[in-house]
Amino acid sequence: MGCDGGTIPKRHELVKGPRKVEKVDKNAELVARWYYCALSQEKLRRPIVACELGRLYNKDAILEFLLDKSADKAPMEAASHIKSIKNVTELNLADNPAWIGDKESIKGDKYDDIQSARFICPVVGLEMNGRHRFCFLRNCGCVFSERALKEIKSEVCHK
Repeated sequence: MGCDGGTIPKRHELVKGPRKVEKVDKNAELVARWYYCALSQEKLRRPIVACELGRLYNKDAILEFLLDKSADKAPMEAASHIKSIKNVTELNLADNPAWIGDKESIKGDKYDDIQSARFICPVVGLEMNGRHRFCFLRNCGCVFSERALKEIKSEVCHK
């Protein structure tokens, strides 16, 4: 039956070691930054704004955050540096023609490719899925990949 004197337990059977720390999937974290609002954790929908730290927000979530200054609501750390609407820039994003995300009704019986992106770089055509760096111009809000800005080598918007 076990432990009847015929077996001698080993150390690893008696002593439990430290628990392993759960690691966050890097790809899932990057996808979450590009698909969800940093403030409300809802899916990003137009109009999309960005702060100087590069976080993406829904504009209505930022407006609600700025208007609701009640004392019982603690400031959220994701947007604590935003003091007015002038601290964010509305983004002009180019749609990805290959993206079919919201066009179909999702019934749970299809595979969702998290690497396909909703937006692309209008110059090079790289997808905004978190694998490549993207930059936006503060004066006009146009979004480009870092690779496109290196190729263009000008500070003026191409549009």
